[in-house]
Amino acid sequence: MTWALAAACGIASIPAGLRWLRVAQREHYLAPSTTRFALRWWGFGAINRMLAFVAFVGVIGVLWSPRLGFLVALAQIGPVGLSLRGRTSPLAWTPRLRRLAVTSGVLVALAYLIGGLTQSPFVVVVGLFALPALVDVALMALTPVEKSLGDQWVIKAASRLKSSGADVVAITGSYGKTTTKGYVVHLLSGSKRVVASPASFNNRMGLARAINEQLVPGTQVFVAEMGTYGPGEIADLCEWIPPKVAAIVAVGPVHLERFKTEERIVSAKSEILDNAGVGVIAVDNHLLADLADSRSSKMDVMTAGTGDTEARVVVRDRALFIDGVRVADVGGEVLGVNLAVAVGICLALEMSVDEIIPRLADLPVVEHRQTVRVTERGVTIIDDTYNSNPDGVASALDTLARVGGNGRRAVVTPGMVELGPRQQSENVAFARRAATEVDDLVIVGGTNRGALLDGSSNGSASVTVVGSREEAVVWVRENLVSGDVVLYENDLPDHYP
Repeated sequence: MTWALAAACGIASIPAGLRWLRVAQREHYLAPSTTRFALRWWGFGAINRMLAFVAFVGVIGVLWSPRLGFLVALAQIGPVGLSLRGRTSPLAWTPRLRRLAVTSGVLVALAYLIGGLTQSPFVVVVGLFALPALVDVALMALTPVEKSLGDQWVIKAASRLKSSGADVVAITGSYGKTTTKGYVVHLLSGSKRVVASPASFNNRMGLARAINEQLVPGTQVFVAEMGTYGPGEIADLCEWIPPKVAAIVAVGPVHLERFKTEERIVSAKSEILDNAGVGVIAVDNHLLADLADSRSSKMDVMTAGTGDTEARVVVRDRALFIDGVRVADVGGEVLGVNLAVAVGICLALEMSVDEIIPRLADLPVVEHRQTVRVTERGVTIIDDTYNSNPDGVASALDTLARVGGNGRRAVVTPGMVELGPRQQSENVAFARRAATEVDDLVIVGGTNRGALLDGSSNGSASVTVVGSREEAVVWVRENLVSGDVVLYENDLPDHYP
């Protein structure tokens, strides 16, 4: 009976394993993300909660009757909604994923083998029941292996960067990194040869790849976007990508579930300043203002902002101010703090104000970050699907109010994620404001459904709940006409419930 149970669990672990491998890949191979998402999925919806209960009964019941262990294998038809292949984030069989698949597969197989040899059906079913946790164990076990495999590319990139003689601009922040990077590249390109890390290549291997593949002889400035999920990561990056100018764009509760407090986020982000020649810091946030004050005694600090601050570079009311003097108007839809930081970076690189001003006329629009376009049907779309955080949401709603005109206004959103203990309250606040300012609120998926419904309950907006972004797009096509406007705020991949 035990071996038959092991065989059944082994078969069930194949589709289950593919699901959790896809989650691990989408979550950047960071433990314990797989376990965290498993808990979310098994708690989402009545069917999944029932299947989770069935599996739990099987784990406990196998202590009395081995036959009950088959319930654990049966429950692996779930979580319902988490597909094997994925619509928005399909499984990609990279070498790293193959290593993870083999390692986690060995761990699960050991549980089945030990359970079979010792005639312990409990060990067998626990191996399947704890599969997401075993994927996380495999991730942790492979961490030194992955680092070692990546060292050769990092060493090559460090040598290539050093031999190029390029000045390094390093940019970090809870959000706004990519937009700021785009502005910096545009402003500098009028007078220097610039190479930037592409898209969101902001971790160790992404930056190594960017340098090895894109840095060319004659490059004068390399602009590196740097992200972090924990202390020490940015410090490690700056050891082999030493910045001449380092910038912090913004801090907020993004990734708060990993960092726990915003102060710890600031501490991790501030590593980018440790060995830089000049620091450019956005000081609208009081934590960053305090950081700028403390660092100014140790290094040159260029402050930037958008409000009534004493920052050296300010973008306010579509105008650029430097040292309190209005030097230029800024046209188009620009993100003020990002432009202020970008101008500060250029000044730190000794670019003159006269060189900067002509470049302000045609600043680039970064895709999916409050980009505005009008469809052939005359519906205005504000695409803010890549930059969802409390400050960004407030800014996007401001943009919606500004471009909305007299037509019908709608917000399509799954809400904000990775906000830790503040996720519920921030989404309630978002929905509360949206429901008083728009005609329609379309809630996508289940991740933040409760919070968004709670926040919108007393508003005047009509509320619609859909299961996926595809359904939301259909709703927009069927309900909005020429002159209407819709804000797409955030877009979660389908490994979220």
